[in-house]
Amino acid sequence: MIKSLEEQLQELPPDLRQEVSDFIEFLIARRRERTRQKPTFSWAGALKDLGGQYTSVELQHRIAEWRIGYK
Repeated sequence: MIKSLEEQLQELPPDLRQEVSDFIEFLIARRRERTRQKPTFSWAGALKDLGGQYTSVELQHRIAEWRIGYK
């Protein structure tokens, strides 16, 4: 039989229950931070110096090749 979360918590001593509660609060806060952040687009224009050498389609292919090479 699989125990519910409440049942599992009841088996823990108070100090460990508090640790679980703290961890849950941490996870909730971390999730809020992630959803609140707006994209920065700091990468925009990073490859503009290659624009004269490649078309946008060629650049997409080159980027794909570079990604594969780094993995």
